[in-house]
Order: sequence, then structure tokens, then C-alpha cells
Amino acid sequence: MDIKQLKHFDALATRGSFTLAAKQLNIAQPALSQSIKRLETDLGVTLINRNKHYRGQDGSRLTLTAEGNALHQHACLIIKQLKQAEAHIKSMANLTKGEVRIAVPGMLGSYYLPSRLMAFRHRYPDLKLSLFEGGTRDSLRMLQNEEVDIAIITGQDLQANFDSHLLLREQMVVALGEDHPLAEQNSINLTQFFQHELVMFKPGYFHREWMLSQATELGLEANIAFETNLINLIKQVVAQGYAITSVLEMVIEPRDNILARPFSPAVYLDLHIAWNKERPVGLADRAFVDFLMSNR
Repeated sequence: MDIKQLKHFDALATRGSFTLAAKQLNIAQPALSQSIKRLETDLGVTLINRNKHYRGQDGSRLTLTAEGNALHQHACLIIKQLKQAEAHIKSMANLTKGEVRIAVPGMLGSYYLPSRLMAFRHRYPDLKLSLFEGGTRDSLRMLQNEEVDIAIITGQDLQANFDSHLLLREQMVVALGEDHPLAEQNSINLTQFFQHELVMFKPGYFHREWMLSQATELGLEANIAFETNLINLIKQVVAQGYAITSVLEMVIEPRDNILARPFSPAVYLDLHIAWNKERPVGLADRAFVDFLMSNR
């Protein structure tokens, strides 16, 4: 049994006549008769009462057996669902329906993406955007587990089964209060950085892992005074002089009363937009990737 046979049977059941059904389907009547017969043979039942008609307002009509009536109910549902599926896929192809599921690091979600998301939404108003914000390790995990279709991850997290584009290269800076002892310096080395109390993201964020790995390489211990994933709280702690931290340069705004000093030597973070090459990327996802790459 295939969809073509079900369409033939639906036309016959609806029109009540091989002649009228064949005309509707634009096929020869013998071809329709053979199709229905093969369907009955495949199912091992009789679907049409060929010797029993009733006369309605539109003339003599074929009647269905009990099995025929049951099959016709299923056929109507299947044909309807098929039409809905075809319409859905066509609308996705036209970017009038679909969903973009993307995981992003917290700093990008707060400072880099908002204006770009609104611009993308303006261009494609019928597409749904589902944004999952967390640490870079969260983004990587969600992409690996196929909880999202695309993710923004660090260059260090790229894997052989990912396709990706470099989205941006951003400098990592030391964020400190205006009255902090290091404020007079033009740049800060790692040894100086680790001599002060730090406010850090919780585990799962690249910045935390990077800072701890640098401390280990220098044989130093990071003095973590505060832990939080709330960027605004981190900035308040820094502005009030309680601790310093390292963030992407884009995070520091003039109104924050926070100074940004580069590391010496300078440190840059490469962020890539990535997806699993073994899983086809939807047209909505592709449109989003192309949009971001053209609006860097």
C-alpha cells in the first residue's frame, strides 16, 4: 500500500464512481480499476461493493465495505497530513516557517548578539529564534547532544565533526575599578593579575578555565573572592573595587565606571559559529549563519 493507491481510493470513495474518480485523477479508468484491485490484493480484503450501489442526487454510486470505510478514514487522515507536511516544508524553504536553535556564551548573548538578533528578526519575521545562553562549555555540550542546531564556541572547542566559520576575534582584557592599584598601568601581566582578588564566572565558562590554567602554568593560585554567572553583578563588584576579573573587551561600557587594560602580552579569543557536519543544517539555520557572517 502506498500513498498513490490511497489517493486513488480516496477519489473513488469520494466520487462514488470509477468514471468520475478516473476523470478527477486524470488517469484512464482501467488504470484506476487495476490500482484499486492491487490495493485489495495487498490488504487481503474487499473494499468496494461492486454489485451494490445506491442512488443519490448525483446518480448511482458505489458503496464501500466495512473494511473500505475504515480504510477511507485512515486515507483521509494520511492525505491531509501529507498535504500539511508538504506545505510546512515549502514554507520552510521560503523561510516563512522554521526555528533557529542556537547556544551562545553569556557575554555574546548580552553584548554582541541583541542588535543582530533584532535585525535578523526584522528580515525574517516568520522564523522563530530560540536562544540558549550559558558558558562556552554549555554551548559545546548542547551542540554535541543535538539540543541546538548551531552554537558559538571557542576555537579550542572545535572538533573534527564540526563545520564552522570564524565569527569574531575579541581581545580579553583585565577589568578593574578606577581606584584600583593597577589602574595606572597601561597593561597588566598575568603575574600581576593573580596577585589580586578575583571575581569569576562559575565552572562551565571558558574565561574561568583559561584563568585557572594560566595560574597553574605560572605556579600561582587564583584568589577567587566571588563567583557568579551574572555579568552585571560581576561589573558592580569590579566597579566598587572589591575584585578584578577578565572579560571580553566588548563587555566594558563607558557608563560602567570600569577600566579595561590589555594583558601583556595581549590575549585574544577566537569565537566560531559551528554546527555538526553529520547533521544537515536547516534553511533557517543557514540563513542565520549567513546573516551573522555578513554582519560581523
